[in-house]
Amino acid sequence: MGKKILKVLGVIIAVIALFLAVVNIIPPKKNVEVNPFLVKEGQLPMIAAHRGGSINNPENTMLAFEKAVKEIGVDIIESDLYLTRDGYLVYNHDDYIDETCNVNGDISLSEVKELCEDKDNRHYIEDMTLAELQKYNFGYYFENEKGERIYKDVADVESAGLQVATADKLFELFYDSHPDLKFIVEIKDAGERGKKACQILSETLNKYPNYKDQIVIGTFNDEIEAELKENYPELMRGASTGAAAKFVLTQYVGVNIFDNSDFACLQIPLSYDAGIEVPLDKMTLVNRAHRRNIAVQYWTINDASEMRMLIEMGVDCIMTDDPVLLKEVLKEYK
Repeated sequence: MGKKILKVLGVIIAVIALFLAVVNIIPPKKNVEVNPFLVKEGQLPMIAAHRGGSINNPENTMLAFEKAVKEIGVDIIESDLYLTRDGYLVYNHDDYIDETCNVNGDISLSEVKELCEDKDNRHYIEDMTLAELQKYNFGYYFENEKGERIYKDVADVESAGLQVATADKLFELFYDSHPDLKFIVEIKDAGERGKKACQILSETLNKYPNYKDQIVIGTFNDEIEAELKENYPELMRGASTGAAAKFVLTQYVGVNIFDNSDFACLQIPLSYDAGIEVPLDKMTLVNRAHRRNIAVQYWTINDASEMRMLIEMGVDCIMTDDPVLLKEVLKEYK
């Protein structure tokens, strides 16, 4: 009886092994036919300036974006978009502006953070018009490598490029001079505001049609992902949290043929805390994504050794707050 059970178990194991082998041999469908965010085999990864490169320059300002592109030479601008009260898309990491500008007057950043512990004290973008936002200096708390707040006393913030940056002005700034520039944006608003943000972004891109094929849009909100997929299918999407988790899981268990995702870019950290630490810095994950024409983009990498590891894994993009450092690391490989 025992030998019979072992024989049956052996057959089952053999069938499962054969099944897994077959599903991994069958070429998977491509998520997108043409993906400008993929680098060719042997090429170095693209540099994405996270928030415009917040270590090097005041984050999410036109000054930061211009220096990242024209001086540092990044390939991609990455940031988050929020909708103002009067319907403009502006770049900011959080839904409130207190920690990046002088909306609270001349107080220290530590005082601002203490003030903002009470959410009722925060100045939210959705409650403000673009004109109201443009009054403030978004380089106010930026410190250079010496710890100096070099933009604190700038009087003409518009001329200095220290106003809040808008999507339309950013596209306009680079459209003629840098036609190959790429963009990673995340729509942070949810619900009807998020849907309106999708519409405004699409309408803005209609004015800059060459950039429509060079932007990938992400969201943590499943409702907004569905909105993009249904009403703006021509725009490339990054993987939502759920879609990324499903993709990673199917790759790890070897049944990636059953993944039916259609995102263009897999944007992930080095690891994910799911009760236990799940490592995501795996070359097999990169290779399997590439089989489906998915670009693999890691965030937010500010350490040189981690940059080198990802370069050697063959990733497509490294998002960093310090594009100057990444540029220096990449020189080692040229």
